[in-house]
Amino acid sequence: MTTQQPDNPLHGLTLEKIVNQLVDYYGWDGLAQRIDINCFKSDPSVKSSLKFLRKTDWARTKVEKLYISTFS
Repeated sequence: MTTQQPDNPLHGLTLEKIVNQLVDYYGWDGLAQRIDINCFKSDPSVKSSLKFLRKTDWARTKVEKLYISTFS
């Protein structure tokens, strides 16, 4: 059963792709200024950020909203 989500701007994007594009666009410092979480401030990496964001819904929501506002 497949359902399409034409109104979902994040459809088809992985969290890793979202984080990588935001880091490429803002850099780690710029990302930490926009979203105040330690995984972007203290020794940031994509791997550690993904681990945190997959466990923390509120932080993931902030990242997704920033992605949408930046690239829409």
